[in-house]
Amino acid sequence: MNESTLRRSIKLHAPADFAGMRAAGRLVAAALDMIAAHVREAITTAELDRIVHEFVLDHGATPASLGYRGYAHATCISLNHVVCHGIPGERRLAEGDILNIDLAVILDGWHGDSSRMYEVGQVGTRARRLMDVTHAAMMRGIAAIRPGATLGDVGFAIQRHVEAERFSVVRDFCGHGLGRVYHDAPDVLNYGRPGDGPKLRPGMFLTVEPMVNAGRPEVKVLSDGWTAVTRDRSLSAQFEHSVGVTATGCEIFTLSPADLPGQA
Repeated sequence: MNESTLRRSIKLHAPADFAGMRAAGRLVAAALDMIAAHVREAITTAELDRIVHEFVLDHGATPASLGYRGYAHATCISLNHVVCHGIPGERRLAEGDILNIDLAVILDGWHGDSSRMYEVGQVGTRARRLMDVTHAAMMRGIAAIRPGATLGDVGFAIQRHVEAERFSVVRDFCGHGLGRVYHDAPDVLNYGRPGDGPKLRPGMFLTVEPMVNAGRPEVKVLSDGWTAVTRDRSLSAQFEHSVGVTATGCEIFTLSPADLPGQA
């Protein structure tokens, strides 16, 4: 696909559309704030999913993942060496677990999409460092977003930070455009070279969602067709924000309303 065709496929939203994305993003962030108090030993991931699902419905929205390509849950919950798309089930959380909860909602036709890491009790030093580096990498990627920059600049900012900390960036999955469509153009890679890729323009809505492994970057998808795990069984972490490109930089739609530590 040439550059001009790619530009045409990326939607540019009007200033008035930011209001819809703000509302959807606030709801996602409020749900992720709410569930933090429920992340504890012995609770199942299915129960966490149920609590989030009810919260979303109670606030007049629907989970975007429910029924998406046959998926049967409101969230993806990925534990320890699961990179992404973990399916909620009867697994009970245990001391030392780390987990990502990924939620997307549809509110008045607009999609909000975000994910965060959570920890159960005391976690290991390497797990804590992995989460911190992943969150910092996401924020560095977001800081690179402004009109005239490229998606390669965003990926480079993420990759440079992760690899400087001796972790690895997953290449099999990436961020994406969104808005009234759940997964839209463009792909937002978590690696790249400065100046490569489409230029960012005001009105683009994107997710920035680095997945970072403590070991090697390779992943495999299990037989359920969803769950992606690290091939070397190393720990993995992910954070995700939805953002909109503005005239001067970008706006993050999914900031924590409660300003929870590590959840900016």
